[in-house]
Amino acid sequence: MKAWILKKVCNLLDEEFPLELVDLSIDKPKPNEILLKVSCCGVCHTELDEIEGRTPPSRFPMILGHQVVGHVYQKGSNVARFQIGARVGIAWIFSACGQCEFCVHGMENLCPSFQGTGRDANGGYAEYMIVDEKFAYSIPEIFSDVEAAPLLCAGAIGYRSLRLAQLQNGQILGLSGFGASNHLVLKMTRHLLPETKILVFARNKHEQAFATSLGASWAGDITDVSPYKLNAMIDTTPVWKNIVESMTHLKPGGRLVINAIRKESDDKNAFATLTYQDHLWMEREIKSVANISRKDVDEFLQLAARIPIKPEIEVYPFEKANQALNDLKRKHVTGAKVLVMQ
Repeated sequence: MKAWILKKVCNLLDEEFPLELVDLSIDKPKPNEILLKVSCCGVCHTELDEIEGRTPPSRFPMILGHQVVGHVYQKGSNVARFQIGARVGIAWIFSACGQCEFCVHGMENLCPSFQGTGRDANGGYAEYMIVDEKFAYSIPEIFSDVEAAPLLCAGAIGYRSLRLAQLQNGQILGLSGFGASNHLVLKMTRHLLPETKILVFARNKHEQAFATSLGASWAGDITDVSPYKLNAMIDTTPVWKNIVESMTHLKPGGRLVINAIRKESDDKNAFATLTYQDHLWMEREIKSVANISRKDVDEFLQLAARIPIKPEIEVYPFEKANQALNDLKRKHVTGAKVLVMQ
């Protein structure tokens, strides 16, 4: 099979072609596993974090990609959930131990043995991939393959972030950054909390205009004075500065939810300006989002099908994986990027 592999950590500003296209043998699925013939795979900012070493792969070489849609090509002898030909999706959670205190209480995203697809196990930047059937998901028929791919990470992690924000209908939500995840958060918020005003803080006029076209009440820069103080803010940016700036926009008792695995280190000194009196006093708080559980993915796919939520998509052929990653690093982001097999 054809597969894109990452052999080492590198800086995308110096290395335009971090992935190498290679031919690999196709493994056979074990008794509880399915072999998936991949039709498409979303391109996520987490791949940039893996490539640039903020959350590096646990081994090299590694096949990246964790928003995978395809069809069951082969299955192990014990597989009961899926038949050959079934359309399934694979998300960021590749596996968890199932036995620790977190897994037992439905918090497998916090499992010490959590494995991320495309970071700890080979992912979907390939023609085929293998996963345990317990960590695969049926895709609602309403979605095409490319529409479904971003829902598996950007959508599901956005859904978890919105739940952790603990927002009530009519309260005010801020979104810091407006890429693949937050544009889906805006769509689900408008459905679940129809009286809530949504303010978007984005880095350029292009993203700000995109936000207002989807129904944001206001859009501006993170340093702008917004028309309202916020009950909650969801931050999806890779920069430290936005944590400090976001706290200044919160009402007393407000909550900042950080939807990012890692923050880039080039402006980490900005975090040193966070003070108790100016940013945390009056019971303002910061909550991180760690990974996703299977329940998050299942619940969000059903919610997205009911609304329905369909992401804005930019499609790249499989052969242009490096270009998609570089565009995500350097250019305007409108919605989600998806690699499509030929």
